[in-house]
Amino acid sequence: MTSKRNFWLSTVFLTLGAVGAISAPARANDSITQAVVDPNEWATSGRDYSNTRFSPLKQINPQNVSQLKLAYAFSLGSLRSNESTPIVVGDTLYVSTSWGPKYVYALDAKTGQKKWQYEPDIPDDVMQYGCCDVVNRGVAYADGKIFVGRLDGYLAAVDAKSGEEVWATQVVDYKQGSVITSPPLVVRDRVIIGFGGGEYGARGSLQAYDINSGKQVWKTWTIPGPGEPGNDTWKGDSWQHGGGVVWLIGSYDPKTNTVFYGTSNPSPWNAAVRSTGTSDYGNLRNLYTSSTLAIDPDTGKIKWYLQSTPEDAWDYDGVNEAVLADLNINGQAVPAMMKADRNGFFYVANRESGKLISAEKFVPTTWAEKIDIATAKPVEVPDKRASIGHPAKGICPNLIGGKNWQPMSYSPETGLVYIPSNNICMNWSVSEVNYRRGVFYLGAEFPTFPGPGGYLGEIMAWDPVAQKKVWGVKEDLPFNGGTLATAGGLVFYGNIQGLFKALDAKSGQELWKVSLGSGVGAGPISFAVDGKQYVAVVAGRTVSTAAFMGEIGNRIVAATPEGGTLFVFSE
Repeated sequence: MTSKRNFWLSTVFLTLGAVGAISAPARANDSITQAVVDPNEWATSGRDYSNTRFSPLKQINPQNVSQLKLAYAFSLGSLRSNESTPIVVGDTLYVSTSWGPKYVYALDAKTGQKKWQYEPDIPDDVMQYGCCDVVNRGVAYADGKIFVGRLDGYLAAVDAKSGEEVWATQVVDYKQGSVITSPPLVVRDRVIIGFGGGEYGARGSLQAYDINSGKQVWKTWTIPGPGEPGNDTWKGDSWQHGGGVVWLIGSYDPKTNTVFYGTSNPSPWNAAVRSTGTSDYGNLRNLYTSSTLAIDPDTGKIKWYLQSTPEDAWDYDGVNEAVLADLNINGQAVPAMMKADRNGFFYVANRESGKLISAEKFVPTTWAEKIDIATAKPVEVPDKRASIGHPAKGICPNLIGGKNWQPMSYSPETGLVYIPSNNICMNWSVSEVNYRRGVFYLGAEFPTFPGPGGYLGEIMAWDPVAQKKVWGVKEDLPFNGGTLATAGGLVFYGNIQGLFKALDAKSGQELWKVSLGSGVGAGPISFAVDGKQYVAVVAGRTVSTAAFMGEIGNRIVAATPEGGTLFVFSE
């Protein structure tokens, strides 16, 4: 647990996004920094640049949380997978919908009264190019603008007061299977964003745009081309359709002026198409897929990388968010980056050097025995890697991962990370596959079944220093919602059966719950207006993702109807 000395240090770090954010020469955008310092606001997707999803508000606590009641609800006007994390700047709440025609709403954060709506013209055919449903997970704010990535491959800036579009720039051609589903990251005068499409054979990249003009400043390919370091980790010309897309959210450390992004699985799922076995990089194969990248936001240059699943053969997409904190390890405050990877291991690395500190299984995991800390490489179990005519059986976790995109949270008060985890396994067989633009590029089948113990999901409190579970709340189904930790000693989350819950952050005891009518995947937030604390969450269960889980997916669909509503609670 965090000592009192390191608790103070961590609190400063979490409030500003990173230790030294005020004095560092490379400062983040002033408007965001000021909003993050204000405990009443929720100015970025993860609340701070560190993606801790920790609210310093404590008006709502274990003693009074049972008195929470609905303050207001707002229909988003769309179904499918509603997974948005709202943001709150000043007295305005901004929330996105799964897809058009109404894409973003601005609401009075206290009353839910609509201020404006943003309605871009999104083509109807985008649905066929969204791998895992049409969805938008939220927006970003800076300098009086709201930034949103759209399903049609555009990044747009909208006036935060009026909702009028300021500029819109094409990031990628969605017809190659690359839609944008997650919020961008604003660093000073740059808006940084990636896109999806790993399942369609898109070649991944991350790019930055000028905050005022929308012009591209830099672009970094996450799959190295000929002549670039790491290209020899790809067989032949397989790099051209190698995946490694960057479709989730990034983190930022102002002290070192570094952004952190995870990259997706390589394409196709049949690893033989791209396999080199070894290269000059040793056991690091298919760079930079299923990795965490540390990037200079001024230039796009990759500073270091940590590949969690080399030559991934199980769709262990590595995009999960990096959570930054100073951890008390052996009596020292260590600048750490934490990641609950889809491959079943919880990683702690030095965020300044990229050196791996520890990595342990946080869910039942069979594809690898362990992670070799000296080399940062997994020690694989040979019979869990399939080849043509040789299927692999009993692989845990399943391709949706030990943790999927649903965000975890970190509390500096308890020193714990709160993870929405899954307990599903699979068998895996591969087949021949050819690339066709805008069509799934997979080459694998993956029958799904429950993991050990019979339960399918668990909200767990994880000690990142000791690398062990402290407590867990079992769930009947997987793919449950992201978590929110608060200074009031609470953890909030919703499950796929539509229940929104509050737990005691130290013990995991359930203190309050309410039914929202549709499954929850989104992460909750907390904010305050006029001295009153609120907790908000979007409900609207996944649709397409359930199809990847067979009979378990059928149970998810049967549990609740589709939905699309923002719920806001207060005392």
